[in-house]
Amino acid sequence: MSDFLEFKDVSKHFGKVRAVDHVSLSIKKGEFFSLLGPSGCGKTTLLRILAGFEYPDTGRVILDGQDITDLPPNHRKVNTIFQSYALFPHMTVWQNIAFGLQIARRPRAEISEEVDKMLALIQMKDQAHKRPDQLSGGQKQRVAVARALINKPQVLLLDEPLAALDLKLRQRMLIELDQIHDEVGITFLYVTHDQGEAMSLSDRIAVMNGGKIEQIGTPGEIYEAPKSSFVAAFIGDANFFEGKVVELLDDNFCRLEVEGFPDVVCYNDNQIHVGNPVYLSVRPEKFRISRDRPLEDNHHNVVQGRVEDVIYLGSVTKYWVRVQDYRISVYQQHSRFMLDEKPITWKEIVWLSWHGDDGFMLERYSESDEKLMELPPDEPGDTNGVSLGANGLPVVARATRT
Repeated sequence: MSDFLEFKDVSKHFGKVRAVDHVSLSIKKGEFFSLLGPSGCGKTTLLRILAGFEYPDTGRVILDGQDITDLPPNHRKVNTIFQSYALFPHMTVWQNIAFGLQIARRPRAEISEEVDKMLALIQMKDQAHKRPDQLSGGQKQRVAVARALINKPQVLLLDEPLAALDLKLRQRMLIELDQIHDEVGITFLYVTHDQGEAMSLSDRIAVMNGGKIEQIGTPGEIYEAPKSSFVAAFIGDANFFEGKVVELLDDNFCRLEVEGFPDVVCYNDNQIHVGNPVYLSVRPEKFRISRDRPLEDNHHNVVQGRVEDVIYLGSVTKYWVRVQDYRISVYQQHSRFMLDEKPITWKEIVWLSWHGDDGFMLERYSESDEKLMELPPDEPGDTNGVSLGANGLPVVARATRT
């Protein structure tokens, strides 16, 4: 796939607010691409600039080799699905889907054929003569998709399209959206603050914050190898530990000095030099938790702590383990459940261990570290979803809200 949609040095201000800050981004033809980030990060503004609803202060927008920056919205081959769906309440499902072709004065036979194709695509042939107030939220969303697709846009824009749906319906619609994309094969640009939606749907994701792109990559790259502490904290759960590189080892590993930890080794994929301060981040599911000290630990990446809290979630148990000044989040996956086993519980002394490949390091005192502190709170009393050490720097980033 070649670059099909390009944002070149795009900026947009609203008064003193810099909504989009010199963003350059390329999207491939047929790609399912997501813009992901917290409220106010600039993702919807970028989508509105592509749709023609906002004009950039700087930069150009290129679609299939054509500069569309100065084109009015109705002359762009893009269609938008909004969170509210914006269906016409006085029209039936069939009429809503047909509306775009009727405005374009297409032949009646062609309109009928194309609407039938769309009804089959969204599996709503038996609902064709119902009005929107007779439909469920998921059905309305599918009609909105069909109405947008029938005009054969080059890009389909989806602005938080599942936000109004309940959890189970949202999960089902994720599967249906993915299937529709695979069937029609056009470029989807999806805007969301929900990391689960972006991770499950996208070929690639751009994580945005403060009007800028923090990182672009596949879901696996974003999760396993974040390039900034903001991305590490925003995507999934992440434990952060303050440390310093003290020795370079063989095979690109290095030894870290982390207060309260006897011996820490981590893969140094960013080639951080000796003496540099870092955040060591380890995802909760990467830890192993046990009552007995692991025998195969090679004397590094092993630490003892006390269980402070236990949350049973069915498929996993979440532990909070106190180690010195750190309150560490640990997930234990339940592959089997034995009725006679004695689960780890509150106040127990436990051992935590992890492999050197399972941690990743990010240099401290960067602009991204400051942005990590700016995440909106998950709930009253929760400091930006981040537990802080005595010096006010982030220690543990909890799960991002959904």
